[in-house]
Amino acid sequence: MSTEQAPPSSASSVPSSIPPPSYHLCKGVNGLEKVLLRESRGSSAEVYLYGGHVTSWKNDHGEELLFLSSKAIFKPPKAIRGGIPICFPQFGSHGTLEQHGFARNRFWVIDNDPPPFPTNTSSRAFVDLILKPSEEDAKIWPHSFEFRLRVALGPGGDLMLTSRIRNTNPDGKPFSFTFAYHTYFSVSDISEVRVEGLETLDYLDNLQNKERFTEQGDALTFESEVDKIYLSTPTKIAILDHEKKRTFVLRKDGLPDAVVWNPWDKKAKAMADLADDEYKHMLCVEAAAVEKSITLKPGEEWRGRLELSAVPSSYCSGQLDPQRVLQGI
Repeated sequence: MSTEQAPPSSASSVPSSIPPPSYHLCKGVNGLEKVLLRESRGSSAEVYLYGGHVTSWKNDHGEELLFLSSKAIFKPPKAIRGGIPICFPQFGSHGTLEQHGFARNRFWVIDNDPPPFPTNTSSRAFVDLILKPSEEDAKIWPHSFEFRLRVALGPGGDLMLTSRIRNTNPDGKPFSFTFAYHTYFSVSDISEVRVEGLETLDYLDNLQNKERFTEQGDALTFESEVDKIYLSTPTKIAILDHEKKRTFVLRKDGLPDAVVWNPWDKKAKAMADLADDEYKHMLCVEAAAVEKSITLKPGEEWRGRLELSAVPSSYCSGQLDPQRVLQGI
């Protein structure tokens, strides 16, 4: 979705006609505050105010759909390993800031009176968070912004994240950023997983100095470390888990790129907050805007939306049938 002129800032003071959402605020690991969302049919999600970080997404059977490291460190300023970290205002090392920027290790606050928020879900299971720069942030990234994040559960258990980033610079200067929802999916066995929807696309390989290549396979499968940024990707991508007969479907808007990452065994052993064998049970497929940074003029707002769903996979000729998912859902 392209940038657009944001509503006047006074809109935030206008009472919303939407009834207040139902969520439960409680203490999580190490006393960090988290929001619990539960949809009426039983699906749920957890969002830590630290990082605006979704750490859990369960279906109506109580099955965990996101991967969270057993060694995740819930202690600022360390980012939480797993779930859905938010990379802003920089993805990876694509800039001068720390890896993946600072949004994932800042404390967000609940926004109980957000500006009007177009939404296509009737769910009351949502929470609005907001992040504004601190004085320390302004020293390393000298821009004024408002980052509003809505996390919602749809009636069918879908997880939806919508980010709205607005340039509030008083000096009339634009700013640019890169972005990603760094989603860790829980999978049965990385060797049994395939990703559909990225075939024949160009990608930047972070393992080869961001050199550009074209994907040759008819699907992505995994036999070693992978760290690729796929460019100009479709709005829908499917992750097929053969063993669990489950397919994750990503739908995205405003996020042209897709990052695919798994550290594999050697790198996993070097990561203090990831158990040695946990790489087998995780796969990151990330909706992102990396190759071309997003630039906002003062008053402009950008929106980036991610919708995740998990559906049973069907078999076709002995393999999971992705086309039904990619075309028919």
